[in-house]
Amino acid sequence: MKKNLVLIFLFFSTIVFSQKDFQGMAVYESKTSMGEFNDRMKGNKDITPEMQKMIEERMKKMFEKTFILNFDKSTSIYKEEEKLDAPGQNQGGFRMMTSMMGGGGTYFKNIKEKKYTVDKEFMGKEFLVKDSLKIYNWQMTGETRQIGGYNCFKAIAIVPTSASDFRNFRMKKTDEEKKEEVKAEDKEKKTNFMDGFEIPKEITITAWYTPEIPVSQGPEGYWGLPGLILEINDGKTTILCSKIVLNPKDKVEIKAPTNGKEISQKEYDETVMKKMEELREMGAGQGGRRMEFRGR
Repeated sequence: MKKNLVLIFLFFSTIVFSQKDFQGMAVYESKTSMGEFNDRMKGNKDITPEMQKMIEERMKKMFEKTFILNFDKSTSIYKEEEKLDAPGQNQGGFRMMTSMMGGGGTYFKNIKEKKYTVDKEFMGKEFLVKDSLKIYNWQMTGETRQIGGYNCFKAIAIVPTSASDFRNFRMKKTDEEKKEEVKAEDKEKKTNFMDGFEIPKEITITAWYTPEIPVSQGPEGYWGLPGLILEINDGKTTILCSKIVLNPKDKVEIKAPTNGKEISQKEYDETVMKKMEELREMGAGQGGRRMEFRGR
């Protein structure tokens, strides 16, 4: 009986995915752990409980988002669900950080051509990042679990980090043991929040994919597995699929974005890091001075 049910499922799956106009829609919930940041903030005597609560609420909105993936057999677009921001919610430093959290814009992938295009806004300037898809050396683990009723398989990959993705930043270890070595003049030096972060050279990606939806797609730039990726985790950020609709009644036009200055991923990363270094040197984190983007 069980064997017959599997055969029936495979039969209908073949019909669904063989349609020329096949399209699917998946909803993903993204959450990034801020435990280290919150612990460090609690130890800062300059931050009042009221300020801490406000910062935590804003950070939560930046690090907990909903995204929609529309896909067919070879292309997809991944975009944050549109929501109205509360007055003052996305201004100043928080707006800049939001642009570095993987939010905003449209992420287009063409797995047949192994290319991607994503429009990004950074410090008031629009960029159109176009480049080759990252090749993931996925290692199958043999582990299985169910996500939303779909049978999923686990795969892992070790990848270099992206310098322009703030989610890759990790809190530096505390310097309690080095306090005695700090020179007196160093104590007077001003620092900003970026001094407390570091970027690891590589991270381990854990993916759960389902062969029951045989498209090599996934959220953001993730792809390359023999089935739709329903969950991704990099140790701090988890992107989990909460809803899937196959062949929705209302079709979506899946095409690459076109707005912004065309640039490669490497050039974009270098631009972001250069501006972040300028920001650090200007001490904007402490003085509250606003740095404007000057460029073409």
